[in-house]
Amino acid sequence: MTPSIRTLGTVLAIAAISAAAGCGSSKDDSQSSPAGKLAVVATTPEVADFARNVGGDAVTVTQVIKPNVDPHDYEPTPADIQAIGAAKLVIKNGVGLEKWLDPTISAAGFTGTVVDTSEGVALRKGDPEDEDMAGGDPHIWHNPRNARIMSENIEKALAAADPGHADTYRSNFQAYAAKLDQLDADNERKFAALSADQRKLVTNHDAFGYYIDRYQLQFVGSVIPSLDTNAELSAKQVEDLVAKIKATGVQAVFSESSLPPKAAEAIARQAGVKVVGGEDSLFGDSLGAQGTPQGTYLGAEEHNTDTIVRALGG
Repeated sequence: MTPSIRTLGTVLAIAAISAAAGCGSSKDDSQSSPAGKLAVVATTPEVADFARNVGGDAVTVTQVIKPNVDPHDYEPTPADIQAIGAAKLVIKNGVGLEKWLDPTISAAGFTGTVVDTSEGVALRKGDPEDEDMAGGDPHIWHNPRNARIMSENIEKALAAADPGHADTYRSNFQAYAAKLDQLDADNERKFAALSADQRKLVTNHDAFGYYIDRYQLQFVGSVIPSLDTNAELSAKQVEDLVAKIKATGVQAVFSESSLPPKAAEAIARQAGVKVVGGEDSLFGDSLGAQGTPQGTYLGAEEHNTDTIVRALGG
């Protein structure tokens, strides 16, 4: 497959960063943190949060993508490359979300294990218009049952890399899995308060497919008609989406924390419905700021459900 222009640009940028940073020269051969903990690099806020919950005090997790940064078009930094080069494990979401990761790993001289947390997850169809997303919808974490699989994949990888703490990792996973199960049950209970006619969703982009399937919502459309965030609506598509919102009785358009709200606001205005944004924006591709309740997977997903139910319930 011929690399896209964007992918080639990323590779060239990484090569330049590597040369400037002298990557690999400061690599820690023990592949552990200074405190003697297992050194882990996690790509997205979601998988980093899973790794912290499962790893606990036995690991040091370096999170590459910061809150409210779009993961679809991320450009790695010298610090990312150095962290990857010194890590024992690199944990990724997978399903083509981290298009920048393979060339970054190569540039870092990484010799550890790459953990694909998507293994074992039943994938939704990808985007045939985007070769990077053709393998499946990467937004797998929006179903808590998938988050449970992802966390268990992390637990197994940590135990293999650090057998001395295997019992700790298993215990931590079991405790976290119980919280994921409770989140799932709470979401089901909250959506039970909505009638089938109220369960209609318009979002910034197609990030909530697994969530929609899990909780039996109806996806009416999105401001960005793609699994990726780089696509744009044509004038005809805007007109069609506005007409569909009016025809189906959708009550709100939901903006997302990591995307500009202007297009969502414009479409909601044309359709005569409210836009849900600002502090109420959904966490589609990211989590909230670290140290806030929404800075965790559990808190962000609870926020999403509470916001959607409140807005659609009238």
